[in-house]
Amino acid sequence: MNKFNPANRRSYAVRQDRAIDDESWVKNFLRTAPYCAVATSVGNQPFLTNNTFVYDEPANAIYMHTAYAGRFRHNLEQNPRVCLTAARFGRLLPSKTAMGFSNEYESVVVFGKADILKNQDDARYALQKLLDKYFPHLKPGEDYSNITEKELAVVTVYKVSIEEWSGKKKEVEPDFPGAFLFGQNGTGV
Repeated sequence: MNKFNPANRRSYAVRQDRAIDDESWVKNFLRTAPYCAVATSVGNQPFLTNNTFVYDEPANAIYMHTAYAGRFRHNLEQNPRVCLTAARFGRLLPSKTAMGFSNEYESVVVFGKADILKNQDDARYALQKLLDKYFPHLKPGEDYSNITEKELAVVTVYKVSIEEWSGKKKEVEPDFPGAFLFGQNGTGV
């Protein structure tokens, strides 16, 4: 019997034994996750877009960018509601039964509203945060030029205001029999 009740909050984790209620864990995960998938929708048609992103804790927001025009921007102009997820894949966990096979993972799901940053200072701030996350060893004005107005004119920068989130994690003991990473034991070929 399925005990999931859709009347519960959007971010309810059905597997409460894997739910992460530690807000600092969720924040750290969002700071360090390499990319995300963002769900948008127009009418009854959902869309997924993979993208780099940066979490801004003081703003309780996520920033990302795309080309100036495209499906993602069009979708958000129709409906600003988004669902975003970031995940990390751990070890594969073999079993003696088909239904027992599993894997380790960590993930966060975010619900919120996306806005297009039309103010150039806000857009520049968000883009610089993205550069700082992915290229922390490079410095603006030294290793690359500062963000220009010409560059801002060809991108769309988004701010996802976080309304709700949840984290999940499945991790087993280090000596789990037969556990291995994808790409080992002939996988991923």
